[in-house]
Amino acid sequence: PIDCGCFGDDLLGHDAETAAINRLSQQELDEGWILLFDGETAFGWTATSQANWQIADGTISVSKGQPGLFRTTNQFGDYELLVDFRASAETNSGIFLRTSPRPRNPAHDCYELNIATPELSPFPTGSFVARKKGSPPPTQAEANSPKWHRYRVRAEGKHFQVWLDGQRVLDYRDPRPRGRGYIGLQFNQGPVAFRNIKLRPLGLKPIFNGRDLSGWRTFPDKPAEFGVSPQQEITVRGGPGQLETEQTFADFTLQLEIFVDGDGLNSGIFFRSIPGQFWQGYECQIENRYHDDDRTRPVDCGTGGFYRRQNARRIVADDRQWFHLTLIACGNRMAAWVEGIPVSDWVDRRPANPNPRRGLRLDAGTIILQAHDPSTRLRFRKLRAGEISPR
Repeated sequence: PIDCGCFGDDLLGHDAETAAINRLSQQELDEGWILLFDGETAFGWTATSQANWQIADGTISVSKGQPGLFRTTNQFGDYELLVDFRASAETNSGIFLRTSPRPRNPAHDCYELNIATPELSPFPTGSFVARKKGSPPPTQAEANSPKWHRYRVRAEGKHFQVWLDGQRVLDYRDPRPRGRGYIGLQFNQGPVAFRNIKLRPLGLKPIFNGRDLSGWRTFPDKPAEFGVSPQQEITVRGGPGQLETEQTFADFTLQLEIFVDGDGLNSGIFFRSIPGQFWQGYECQIENRYHDDDRTRPVDCGTGGFYRRQNARRIVADDRQWFHLTLIACGNRMAAWVEGIPVSDWVDRRPANPNPRRGLRLDAGTIILQAHDPSTRLRFRKLRAGEISPR
């Protein structure tokens, strides 16, 4: 991409710290963090107006055009969010939380976390526009200066907390909260850049107790074997077969860790499945092979892809190594992250059908761990899931 030239050479991020940005540490992965911005592409994002959004040097930047958002394609409910930003003295921008696709009223259809000096806005950096001012208000040198700043946001139900560069600046409770929405980066006035956009879903609860298969249903007429190891892992051997939750989920987030104990083995995670029926759901594939030493060419859909619907855009995981998978289904949109990296983002535009193999299913269904065939040898651990609240 061509540099937009909106900051000048001293602000374009050519320093040493760019080498480590837009990446997750092992601790962050273990805590459930995912990348919303991969540092290289606009995958998972869309612009709502004509502005010169650019991706270069590991940043998303903009300096001119029509006011509007560069927003996620997926919606999120309760989460912790990290965003680094950099602005000029002329910048009036913001980060929109739980927003509608095209927000009209920041006091009603979104939460606008502002980026602006007190001279430019009555709700300066650290404030929710039209809702509550941050405290203490930043000076111009603090808020809009040629260095990176970090927002940390914790959104849980009606409770929002915001930290700016490690200092808590906002504590807000909304009596009529929005349950979910998109995350948007705003262009309004002046140049602004963003990076290190990371999210950790909140409110997930274990769906595996680590001791036995309580809460799960096996199908004894199938040859697959499911068990629990001393290391608190679900073990899957042979196949075909399936292990199915008793609980059902409609719009949800699922996080877990997976170990493929073999080379080129095939499995999957079914969701919104028809309870009690065999392999009748959407399938998030588990398959770590790829063609010709090219990880962008998955074999048989690829881990994190949606089988027969959308291939994973890259194979991130390797066999015989634990890896993290995050799966989000919200309405007719589904997305997956492997090792915190976004690999799929699919919209089911088919006509409605009770069976997701044949059409769009929005109704709640079970989660299924697949035993694909006699060669299957997999382990699963730290399975957690939670419903995404209605908007």
